[in-house]
Amino acid sequence: MKVNLIENDFKNVESDIEIFIVDDLENCEDKDILENIGFEEKDETVALLPEIGRIYVGCENQDYESIAIAIAAAIKKFNDTKFETAKIELNDLDLKALVEGALLGSYEFDEYKSKKKKKKKQELNICNSKLTSEMKEIYEESKIISKAVNKTRDIVNTPPADFYPKIMAKTAKKMAKEAQIECVVHGEEYLKKNSMNAMLSVGRASTHESKLIHLSYKPENAKKKVVLVGKGLTYDSGGLSLKPADYMVTMKSDKSGGSAVIGILSAVAKLNLLVEVHGIIGAVENMIGGDAYKPDDVLKAKNGKTIEVRNTDAEGRLVLADCLCYAQDEIEDIDYIFDFATLTGACVVGVGEYTIGIMGNDTVLKREVVSNSLQSGEYATTLPFNRFLRKTIKSEIADICNIANTRYGGAITAGLFLDNFIYEENKDKWVHWDIAGPAFVEKAWGYNPHGASGAGVRATLQFLKTL
Repeated sequence: MKVNLIENDFKNVESDIEIFIVDDLENCEDKDILENIGFEEKDETVALLPEIGRIYVGCENQDYESIAIAIAAAIKKFNDTKFETAKIELNDLDLKALVEGALLGSYEFDEYKSKKKKKKKQELNICNSKLTSEMKEIYEESKIISKAVNKTRDIVNTPPADFYPKIMAKTAKKMAKEAQIECVVHGEEYLKKNSMNAMLSVGRASTHESKLIHLSYKPENAKKKVVLVGKGLTYDSGGLSLKPADYMVTMKSDKSGGSAVIGILSAVAKLNLLVEVHGIIGAVENMIGGDAYKPDDVLKAKNGKTIEVRNTDAEGRLVLADCLCYAQDEIEDIDYIFDFATLTGACVVGVGEYTIGIMGNDTVLKREVVSNSLQSGEYATTLPFNRFLRKTIKSEIADICNIANTRYGGAITAGLFLDNFIYEENKDKWVHWDIAGPAFVEKAWGYNPHGASGAGVRATLQFLKTL
């Protein structure tokens, strides 16, 4: 799907089909026809009138999310036709929502279909009689952001047989070359040499070597320095604490955090933001075997803290622990540290499968992250730390345990575990993003398809733009 921004009067632009977003049927030219077919001004209600070359789509509000969902629904209907061009009049509609809704809503992952749909060269023309420089900037920016989200979706959707740590490293290197940013990849010898035993242990039983990936975007005169850390579990069997069969399905999505970091870095470079951004990804495969790490093992992380393992399926936090330490040891004068992970099913239970759980020590920073997330079109909410849950991850034989001694508050106790690997000077600069819910959903929702959504990409880019 190609989206164009056209400086011309809507009536003067030739097109096979016209798209109208309707929030008030009374003012609609084809009101009688639409009423006769039962059309209502409700989200995702679509009417195709091929005899007059029009698509009508309902919309309950005029905010970003409603407009993006509406145009995505219209584009899906348009894609099912043989028409090649469609047009919509900008008027007072949100341009960012139109561009991103169209590009994100038209996404398909058919790489593994033996009979692929024939790709049609369809285009959407967004028309306005006069374009401002601000409109052109929003249009270009929204295309870059949408491409980054869709790239992230592609990575997450790729099956584990074809996407293991070595391939994640290659993907990061390719992106870095295209975006002209730095990329350094470390293997297991580096992990051993630098006492990153938590991350090293998780991938020990896999035939695929674990990789620590470090991406760097360093513009001149950068205003801030931000570190993004991503959980890159290319597959998670649960290890010796083996997942039930049903729970293993979709575990290719456990690399969503690391995939988001790759997507974000690709967009940051193209947006030319005056923010230095580092992306750290722990690319690991958690498997079973004679060399697998075990419940009852005690692991020593990079910062010297010892971890009692009571469940090998709580592996993502072990990988992130060492990656967070690496980031703080290797990068000076950090302003913000964000980590992204499909970390807990508890977060999905707590806030639903469409919302990101935001945790950390600074209330104001957490609110800023949530505010920017909502502004970008992503759902997020804060989950509070407290002293009583902190006690539940204490160990009798080590410094800390990798799971809590209670079944309640699992998302928060996972965040509290990670807090043990944030150095004192960085406590108020760190935010943990649990993206387990929205990162991968097995049904289409809004302008998101079945599968990966690219969770965290738009929200983070929105935050970075404010810096």
